[in-house]
Amino acid sequence: MEQKAFQDYYPDNLSYCYGCGRLNEHGLHIKSYWDGDETVCTFTPKPYHTAIPGYVYGGLIASLIDCHSTGTASAAAYRAQGREMGTEPPLRFVTASLKVDYLRPTPIGVPLEVRARVKEISGRKVIVESRLIANGEVCARGEVVAVQMPEHLLVSSSP
Repeated sequence: MEQKAFQDYYPDNLSYCYGCGRLNEHGLHIKSYWDGDETVCTFTPKPYHTAIPGYVYGGLIASLIDCHSTGTASAAAYRAQGREMGTEPPLRFVTASLKVDYLRPTPIGVPLEVRARVKEISGRKVIVESRLIANGEVCARGEVVAVQMPEHLLVSSSP
């Protein structure tokens, strides 16, 4: 049996995000999973994700860190509450702050791995630290402050 990604548990009306929404036909469709105390997602950039020939556009790197981190926040909140992912009410997070440090150029055409750890869970806030790795080298580091989605957004209609 194949493991479901965190994003596969998002309710349909919350699955349109460009980075991680499974229902966004033009999106990146990133998938995040537990790997021990860390979470991991893998994404291989396409040629059109280019900044300069041979290297990935920084906005894509930020998007991968952002969406993987909010997914991690959701999964961690479910774990902290002793709940199975997908149970009601949904625990869905949005970005309050995104910080990315670009450490070296990120090569295009190779799988990128984003690994994250929860730094802090405090009420409706989860702080997630991540690193983006290509060819075994850390190319970027990120920190996301994710906050639990306000209830009025949980019931909004789909696009």
